[in-house]
Amino acid sequence: QVQLVESGGGLVQPGGSLRLSCVASGFTFSNYAMTWYRQAPGKERELVAVISSAGSSIHSADSVKGRCTISRDNAKNTVYLQMNNLKPEDTAVYYCNAARGAKDYWGQGTQVTVSS
Repeated sequence: QVQLVESGGGLVQPGGSLRLSCVASGFTFSNYAMTWYRQAPGKERELVAVISSAGSSIHSADSVKGRCTISRDNAKNTVYLQMNNLKPEDTAVYYCNAARGAKDYWGQGTQVTVSS
């Protein structure tokens, strides 16, 4: 059974930091590109950052460049999103996604709220 379980979300003040984690099971994690998406209330889901299967290629959205870093540990079947200098506009549900060809898996999401 494929599972992606996100954690690490919460309430943080502007300028604060969070590290999200997504633990995968039920498929060969090291063969899949991993992506963090987010969806704010009333908005479409948007890509935050993506990392290739081996971790050699990374792309981040312009809105988070310089503030968010995606990484992965294939030995632990885990992908991370380190978020620094958080802003209120970063408030959203954050989802991790695993993709390889036609295969596409999603986690249930973790809420990040940036507010004073």
